[in-house]
Amino acid sequence: MAGRILEKSIQEVREKARIDDVVSQYVTLRNAGGGSMKGLCPFHDEKSPSFHVTPARQMFYCFGCQAGGDVISFVMKIDGLSFGETVERLADKYGVVLERDDGDGHQDRPRGPQRGKLIEAHKVAAEFFAEQLLTPAALPARQFLAERSFDQAAAQQFGVGFAPTDGKSLIKHLRGRGFSEAELVTANLIRANGWDVFQGRVVWPIRESNGDVIGFGARKLFDDDRIPGKYIHTSETPIYKKNQVLYGIDLARQGMRTTGQAVVVEGYTDVMACHLAGVTTAVATCGTAFTPEHGKVVRRFMGDFAAAAGEVVFTFDGDKAGQAAAMKVFAGDQEFLSQTYVAVAPDGLDPCDLRIKQGDEAVKALIEGRKPLYEFVLRNAMSQFDLDRADGRVDAMREAAKLVASIRDKSKVTAFAQDISRFLGSDVDTNDVVAEVRRQAGRRTGSEAAREQVEVTSPVRLDPRDPRYAVERDVLKLVVQHPVVIGRTTAEIGIDDFTHPAYRALWELVAAAGGPIAGAGDASWATRLRDAAGTPALADVVSALAVEPLRTTKEPDAAYVLEHVVRLLEATSQRRIADVKSRLQRADPVADPDGYQAMFAELATLERRRRALLQRLMPPA
Repeated sequence: MAGRILEKSIQEVREKARIDDVVSQYVTLRNAGGGSMKGLCPFHDEKSPSFHVTPARQMFYCFGCQAGGDVISFVMKIDGLSFGETVERLADKYGVVLERDDGDGHQDRPRGPQRGKLIEAHKVAAEFFAEQLLTPAALPARQFLAERSFDQAAAQQFGVGFAPTDGKSLIKHLRGRGFSEAELVTANLIRANGWDVFQGRVVWPIRESNGDVIGFGARKLFDDDRIPGKYIHTSETPIYKKNQVLYGIDLARQGMRTTGQAVVVEGYTDVMACHLAGVTTAVATCGTAFTPEHGKVVRRFMGDFAAAAGEVVFTFDGDKAGQAAAMKVFAGDQEFLSQTYVAVAPDGLDPCDLRIKQGDEAVKALIEGRKPLYEFVLRNAMSQFDLDRADGRVDAMREAAKLVASIRDKSKVTAFAQDISRFLGSDVDTNDVVAEVRRQAGRRTGSEAAREQVEVTSPVRLDPRDPRYAVERDVLKLVVQHPVVIGRTTAEIGIDDFTHPAYRALWELVAAAGGPIAGAGDASWATRLRDAAGTPALADVVSALAVEPLRTTKEPDAAYVLEHVVRLLEATSQRRIADVKSRLQRADPVADPDGYQAMFAELATLERRRRALLQRLMPPA
């Protein structure tokens, strides 16, 4: 494994990768005044722009869906990458040479120019293959596509190409473009013996979410093809990891994010058929089974939907292989149990064949007619037994209960038990099924039970427009955006001046960082606060306050700061005055005259304090 990226390199990436430059590649930004820019949010559907970017603080925030952060978190979210992958990609693009700790001395991912060179080689190769599809020699490839109802426009949309049969055309083309043989072997575009990897086949470019080509899949066309396998794919390379690659993710990512649905099909032509039929969230694995790593990629793009109303729909075949694949998903990725579905055509057709025979509407109907994965799996498991016999039904119930016992969400056990009982017949009682599930669950190991412990956090919802906290929010905006201006004016402020839990937590964060004065001259002050937040909810609060415009059209001056600090302190005084008045109403001056007089004295002191605060806002005589 490569060593950990040093913090100073991460900071250099944040500084050089200007957030307005990066975001502008995905969002049309317009000047919003006050050094802020805004546009339509790429993370949810909206008609009026609520997505703000503040270049001076390198932060973004959407007031519609509460997505926010710095340039790294933006790329992570929009391209579905891990933190390390994002840092590497931005470093490649903005010329940052990443420094790492020693690690174990090995690198499994290229950095800097090497990765960029491999990406460029794949881009040129994809263009070459697409051009070759138009040549006379590629007639069999065009016929293959036409037989599946894919015209030239479809081929162009998906970048489909043709690899010439001579086995030397690609290497000649790439060497002529300045790539070394070593680079092309590393990229798995040519073999070590100097021959092209892809020869005489129809070729699909496999792209990352941002559109970069990182590999290819190719389908056999000719009977005399000496390369074994109907399909071949790019082997593992520094930029291509088959267990993390999904064909079509570049086209499906936006639909997955906005609809909360992902459709997982089995092949390249199935992805094409789905997208052309209007199912624009379809992706496919590339020559491998769907793995938990693929599931993580899907979850990143589905975002908030994955934990709630999101759907992952698998179009398994109805045969034994499809049933086995469904079992693997059921057993391997319990994260999706409550929202995973299976769509199987009655006649077992895959989406491509279904589109050929019945048209686009049939493909859409296939997905719309999806069934819960658990139902598909449980029914298949029970159908292995002779359900006409009483002992067969008992055995089927036990097999199904074993599957239900593995489910993390125990709140669904009763519902699943009812389904099992209904499927097997009235002589199998739901209570018996529940009892069997509990018995099976009791046989599980301690480590399995431990893995089911899931930490759930519920951040306090914060409405930025709530007038009760307007002054608190305005002061904290100054603290995050203009620490130099507010500076030592905050010396009188304490945590009790903030009443909303989120604002109290943020003030504690600021105090722990050394107070606003610690942010003076620090361009990464807002980012530093966000990184130290500790929870996603608090990090989002920092992001929002970093980009939200102040209630002034000019740069905040001392008078502006003083007004807001005084209003915050006065609000605290008002709360304390109200508290003392409430205690006075409940007090008995006869039973406790000394206590009663002390409260009167406290009230007088608080009133004088409040008037003195307001006096600070009066113009000098």
